[in-house]
Amino acid sequence: MVKAMRDRQQIINLLTGVQSSKKSYYTELKKMVNELKKKNMQLEIINDITKSFNIDMSIDDMLKNTFDKLKEIFPIGRISLLLYEQEQLILTNVYPEQDLYFPVGFVVPKEHSLYWKVMQSLEKMFYQVQEEKAFFENKIYQALGIRSILLIPLMRKAQVIGLLSIGSEEVIMYDESDLSFFQQFGDQLAVCIENVRLYNEVLTSKKEWEETFRAVSEMIFVVDLEGNILKYNDAAKAFFSMNLYNINICELLSINFKESPIVETIETKKPVHRQFYIQQRVCEFHSYPVWNEQQKMYAIIIYINDITEKLQIEAQLIQSGKLAAIGEMAAGIAHELNNPLTAILGNAQLLLRSIKKDDRSYKLLYDIHLCGKRCKSIIQNLLTFSRQDEYVFELCSINEAVEQVLGLIGDQIQKQNIRIQKKLDSSLGLIEANIQQIGQVILNFLINAKDALEEVESDRKVIVIETKQFIENEKQWVVLCVRDNGKGIAEQHLQEIFNPFFTTKRPGKGTGLGLSVSLGIAEAHGGTIEVVSKLGRGSEFCLKIPCAVKEENE
Repeated sequence: MVKAMRDRQQIINLLTGVQSSKKSYYTELKKMVNELKKKNMQLEIINDITKSFNIDMSIDDMLKNTFDKLKEIFPIGRISLLLYEQEQLILTNVYPEQDLYFPVGFVVPKEHSLYWKVMQSLEKMFYQVQEEKAFFENKIYQALGIRSILLIPLMRKAQVIGLLSIGSEEVIMYDESDLSFFQQFGDQLAVCIENVRLYNEVLTSKKEWEETFRAVSEMIFVVDLEGNILKYNDAAKAFFSMNLYNINICELLSINFKESPIVETIETKKPVHRQFYIQQRVCEFHSYPVWNEQQKMYAIIIYINDITEKLQIEAQLIQSGKLAAIGEMAAGIAHELNNPLTAILGNAQLLLRSIKKDDRSYKLLYDIHLCGKRCKSIIQNLLTFSRQDEYVFELCSINEAVEQVLGLIGDQIQKQNIRIQKKLDSSLGLIEANIQQIGQVILNFLINAKDALEEVESDRKVIVIETKQFIENEKQWVVLCVRDNGKGIAEQHLQEIFNPFFTTKRPGKGTGLGLSVSLGIAEAHGGTIEVVSKLGRGSEFCLKIPCAVKEENE
């Protein structure tokens, strides 16, 4: 009975086609699921390309990810990218890398080229590799085992920017939906490549600007309208030797914000120029307003240039110009006075010979002769000292330079009730120097010492000139020191006295150039100037010059 019922059900199923319908249904369902998977994978590929630019993924990584996902829905074996730049088609990326036939950077020739044919037509092309075709790419495909190629021109704003090549080891039959997907894929890839190019241009421009900003040898700051430092270059960091972010520029430079050039720039909306002392250096300060697109000032660029050495050179030129003028004047004086002085000296000598020493006129004639000789010596010393045009370095004695300067102004100093004590070491070695320039340094020391004694009691005014020689760091040095017991220099001014135009003398008394020029001369001779001073007790300035190196055969 049971068997009869089972047979009956089978006959009904065969007659109604139920089993046949189930098979057809599952087949269609499976096909639909595969299509959905394919569509989802295509959407995922498009989405990945869109996101790849946002996360700054490289083109190589993007092609690798795209290749791995495309391979799940298409039997592809190779993907390559060529970019169109300066009327050339250049191979830029290939995946897998082992399928690289030509090196990256290869320029595709235009003659007999399948790639160029697609580029010129601006239409995607499906191509089956055939031996009889004359395209030069055929031998590449055959060597790589590629049987079919899908070529997609990449367009951006109606301009072709490159070509995408997708190869397979078998002949793939793409339907319209597949070709539509690849067109969307190519369009999105073109957008991504163009965005990467623009991004790199901006990045390169930013990098070049930052490198230029850092490389400028002068200090540059960008500050907000309250003076807070937003950016600074390497020169600023090296000068101040510290991290300067979020530090106020006015506090850094020790200036009052309300009286600073920053406030003046904000109020006038124009560049402002000032000159400051910054860490005992003379600096030019320039501030420039920075505007946004709405023409509203939002920051200030500050440019600081250390001009200390420039001013020292200018000071030396000024001093050299003055000395040159003195030299011309001295030459004129010598020309005018030498003849009458010769007559005075000659006649005085003749009269002295004819008059006895006990004669009352002898003393008068002797004074005339002595004063004439002194005048001639003064003129000769003035000419020697002011001869600055040669700057010849030769072996000379620093003691000789001291005697020349004292011959020039020694009497003037002594007439102001100042005692000059000389402690010159007669065994000093020679120095290789310009004796006129060394004399200029000594003259400056003596004038400064004389001025420092103005407020000292007459019977206590003393200037000591001392020369000596010593060894330091296995090197022989000759030292000249000028010491006074005058008013001295305040400790806070000791680091500033060598700055051009800085002076502790009353207005109109000093220019502030003497010591800066003297230091420049000392350094030009391989030496330096050292100073020791105590307020109310006096100062000592020492010129250190290396001894001349003796020749081995001497």
